[in-house]
Amino acid sequence: MNYLIIHGYQSTAQRFSQEADIDTPVDPSSLGDRRQVMALIQDGRIQEAIEKINDIDPELLDTNPSLHFSLLRLQLIELIREGFDSNDGNVQPAIDFAMAHLSQRAPNNPQFLADLEKTMALLCFPPDSLIPQLKELMDVKLRREIANKVNLALMTNQGVQGEPRIHNLINLWSWGEALLSEKVDFPRLERNDLF
Repeated sequence: MNYLIIHGYQSTAQRFSQEADIDTPVDPSSLGDRRQVMALIQDGRIQEAIEKINDIDPELLDTNPSLHFSLLRLQLIELIREGFDSNDGNVQPAIDFAMAHLSQRAPNNPQFLADLEKTMALLCFPPDSLIPQLKELMDVKLRREIANKVNLALMTNQGVQGEPRIHNLINLWSWGEALLSEKVDFPRLERNDLF
């Protein structure tokens, strides 16, 4: 159940709770909301995700400036990507966005400033000749990372434990197996065998 809640599988969690005759520890609608936010971020629709986050938890981004900055930075990256993909290569909307939404936040935090400078460096190179540090920013893995951070923050504010309990059980099993292997020789089960 914990895994389903953390990853936002609303219908599966509801069905599981019905079949097992147990209560869902959180409001089932919040699972779908979190899942929707994650999907929006992973699709690159950052403004819509920010609006949905504000609908779910209006204070989250105000109380977590690092997360808010990460989302705005990701939105800037998406605008840069759109500019690169457009026929005319117009990146002016990205520059305007950075000036309006990120330039005031960056000077107050050295990490924000470094991240903004790195992101703006994307504008200095054609997309096909980016250095590895800048290619990371254009990789869709960054969307997943930010989506996971947002999901964790929303769960924390909803009082849900952030890591699935099954991961803790696997770590405990691994520790026990390592301890046992010091005393007895036995065939080991690898983590990959479990999944």
